[in-house]
Amino acid sequence: RVNQCWTMDFVHDTLSSGRKLKCLNVLDEYTRECLVIEADSSIGGGRVARVLDMLKDFRGLPEAIRLDNGPEFTSKVMDKWAYENKVKLSFIAPGKPSQNAFVESFNGKFRDDCLNANCFDTMCEAREEIEAWRTEYNGFRPHSSLGDLTPLAFAAKGIGEVESNNLTVVR
Repeated sequence: RVNQCWTMDFVHDTLSSGRKLKCLNVLDEYTRECLVIEADSSIGGGRVARVLDMLKDFRGLPEAIRLDNGPEFTSKVMDKWAYENKVKLSFIAPGKPSQNAFVESFNGKFRDDCLNANCFDTMCEAREEIEAWRTEYNGFRPHSSLGDLTPLAFAAKGIGEVESNNLTVVR
């Protein structure tokens, strides 16, 4: 169901200048909706917590978040955030990315269709293009795992109410 489990991971790339580009991808495992792609040169545990707080304000929170054992996710600030928000952090086994298959599959599509297809000169340009790609992914790309519906159309077929970062879906 919606907000039962989110999954998140990082994808790394570079701008044309060689400056690092780090993208935090957060997805709802049920709807496959990409809730956010936070792009910057550096994203630590505090920034991850702030992104999750932003999502909480318009989406609510999941019961659990599946993630790897990277330092941003195992930090004290993330542990505190999860405790205060009553969200279970479900860590995959080290070296077992297949345990986080939804986000790994998404990361491959994101890299192939967005990052590898573009050469970003500035962080602003990268953020704009990444957000346009995320919007297209959620609302215009059918997924075979969702019965050939888009993530937003699939979410609209459910029961209850969820506020998407693209539209409010009443189900």
